[in-house]
Amino acid sequence: MKRLAVIPARGGSKRIPRKNIKEFCGKPMIAWSIEAALESKCFDHVIVSTDDREIAEVAQQYGAEVPFFRPQELADDHTATRPVINHAIEEAASRWGMPDCVCCIYATAPFIQAGDLRSAFDMLDQGTAKFVFSAGRFAYPIQRGFRVNDAGRVERLWPEHRYTRSQDLEEAYHDAGQFYWGRTGAFLDFEDPMSVEGIAYVLPGTRVHDIDTKEDWAVAELIFKALGQ
Repeated sequence: MKRLAVIPARGGSKRIPRKNIKEFCGKPMIAWSIEAALESKCFDHVIVSTDDREIAEVAQQYGAEVPFFRPQELADDHTATRPVINHAIEEAASRWGMPDCVCCIYATAPFIQAGDLRSAFDMLDQGTAKFVFSAGRFAYPIQRGFRVNDAGRVERLWPEHRYTRSQDLEEAYHDAGQFYWGRTGAFLDFEDPMSVEGIAYVLPGTRVHDIDTKEDWAVAELIFKALGQ
């Protein structure tokens, strides 16, 4: 096996119940990630790692494989993504052989596009980086940021930039939370994508949206429809 897609999707979701399979613009949320992965033609297998039978059924309806169920110790609120991905790699390797490359695709990424998955893979395949991951630009200079202390007063995070012109401030980027291509060994060794080993695949701002609250969800649906995706 050369390339594996892993979509982590556990059953518990506190802020938006059943978030992974809640309908988003006419389809279960997870369907958008599955379909983009399949359309990209990048993968030998597209699997969903879940502890939930309903999620498994929906995933299979849209063409993903669910060859195993995630153990409960990897399905609580405190489990990080990397152990889940590494567990999936090992389970997949026992069935089909160890992949060369793996792509973690989040189940709640309806703005993901097959073309981005292909282009990001080409960057990984043709270079020496260990990871290529989706990223977005901060819309406002982070050097202008401040914190609010316990007394409710404001403290600048970077007071040295109080008088620096915005155009002179370095542009900053953040994780877009869509996909993470990586070499299998780098995943298994817990290496950090957001380091000199990683390349940021920068997405347009119109397709970078966190969906963590009901308000986020409503706004994302409006933007999704406006983009005609």
